[in-house]
Amino acid sequence: MNISKYKFWIGGAVCLAVIGVIIGAVRPKHVSGAQPGASPDVEVVQVEQKDVPIYGEWIGTLDGLTNADVRAQVTGYIMRQGYQEGAFVKKGQLLFEIDPRPFQAALDQAEGQLAQAKAALANAQAVQGRTELDVNRYTPLAKEQAASQQDLDNAVQNNMAAKATVATAQAQIKSAEAAVETARINLDFTRLIAPIDGIAGQAQLQVGALVNLSSGPVTSVSTVDPIKVYFTVGEPQYLEWRKRFPTESSRLAADKDLRLQLILADGSTYQYEGSFYFADRQVNEGTGAIRIAGLFRNPNNILRPGGYGKVRAVIRLQQGALLVPQRAVSELQGGYQVAVVGADDKVSIRTVTVGDRVGTGWIIAEGLNPGERVVAEGVQKVRPGAHVNPKPFAVAERR
Repeated sequence: MNISKYKFWIGGAVCLAVIGVIIGAVRPKHVSGAQPGASPDVEVVQVEQKDVPIYGEWIGTLDGLTNADVRAQVTGYIMRQGYQEGAFVKKGQLLFEIDPRPFQAALDQAEGQLAQAKAALANAQAVQGRTELDVNRYTPLAKEQAASQQDLDNAVQNNMAAKATVATAQAQIKSAEAAVETARINLDFTRLIAPIDGIAGQAQLQVGALVNLSSGPVTSVSTVDPIKVYFTVGEPQYLEWRKRFPTESSRLAADKDLRLQLILADGSTYQYEGSFYFADRQVNEGTGAIRIAGLFRNPNNILRPGGYGKVRAVIRLQQGALLVPQRAVSELQGGYQVAVVGADDKVSIRTVTVGDRVGTGWIIAEGLNPGERVVAEGVQKVRPGAHVNPKPFAVAERR
């Protein structure tokens, strides 16, 4: 009897569980807080019409305004280094010194030979003065036949020979003076000095190294204030710029007014604006681009040659442009769409033609009208014809 009652209660419990499952399956589910047919919340922004500056952006490479290699002009051993690598140096400052002793000896020898040449000239001039007196003495005597014509002729010949000796001695002096100047120049070349004001680079040779005319640069000095920035512009963009300013005066004025911005490698914008410096004489045949150079102030020598950055500049002003946030534009199979909210708060999906990107915005060339509302946040919630609950787009918070 007890076993039968136990089986009866077990069977009843199973039946109740099955009935509960069936009821739960067929009964409609209600999610807490959900309201069937409620309009989704979206953030909208009005299409703004205004004059928008259009920027061009290019990769730039920093370089010194002037770069000077310091090379040895004589053969010798480097005795000392007179500067700190990477430091600012003044024009004429000693960078390296080559052993000057052989060149000092050569200068002393050349000066000695010059002294000998001057002594030889003095002796030759004395001889020539004596022969000149003989000519002056024999000339009246020969006229009066108090001296033979032969004596006069000999005196004249001796005087001419003495003059030639004087001329030879004078030539030897010039040669000796040239040798002295050469020796002095070579002695000066033992002092490798900074040819310009600027930042001195790493020493390529150390003290004790043998240098000569075929040796590479021992170091380089670069003028970095202002610093030069090279960037390349496509030929079509360059030609478009030039066509806007066809005359020489207008082109020069436009180039002078052009203001460059430099975005550094860490993403920060350099504090000083740059100016146009020059455009290269030719277009690169391989890339179809022309090289442009700009100048930027660099008073603290922060920027160094070899660095990279992005160069930006306003290349034109688009008047009356229609602007929407970039997040409001969706790309689909190569086309672009925006969700437009009408006056009745219903959504329509519209295909648009986009133009340039400006900051966080996008210029719409075709497909929108000023003042229309577009969905900037919550685009994934809407579909054509859906009713939405529009709220202002929190632009400041999104930036």
